Amino acid sequence: MDETPITLVGKNKLQAELDQLVKIEREEIKIAIAEARELGDLKENAEYHSAKEKQGIIEGRIAQLQGVLARARVVEVGKIKSQKIVFGATVIVFDAEKEIRHTYIIVGEDESNSRENKISYTSPLGRALIGKEEGDTVVVKAPKGDMEYEIESFEFID
Repeated sequence: MDETPITLVGKNKLQAELDQLVKIEREEIKIAIAEARELGDLKENAEYHSAKEKQGIIEGRIAQLQGVLARARVVEVGKIKSQKIVFGATVIVFDAEKEIRHTYIIVGEDESNSRENKISYTSPLGRALIGKEEGDTVVVKAPKGDMEYEIESFEFID
């Protein structure tokens, strides 16, 4: 089984979601199924079929999270000392074409979130940044065309 890197924050977030699903949502759906069974004929019971479908979704997500957490190798980002960008780095890049600065955090696949500017180390931009230093320029091939960024700085923040 291959280990996959994850930040401590990402692991805790996934563990909290798993706990919510197992301890609360799984129990709630069991009750909903039992109540729907009491309504009679299961063949034409929309509440029962809806509850069973939701149960399948919950169980699927539980299995997925358990798999992710079993493969996870927590990287303590605050302890990283590197002169190059590696997993866990918070990177500030400058897009000269649009004259915009972006800040990205390089994280594991299962914790990436574009709204939080968390990019996977396996994404095109993540792969382009890994191993680079301040002042380097990276070109990322994107569907809209090549995007060029200058690396202004990076640091490792817990």
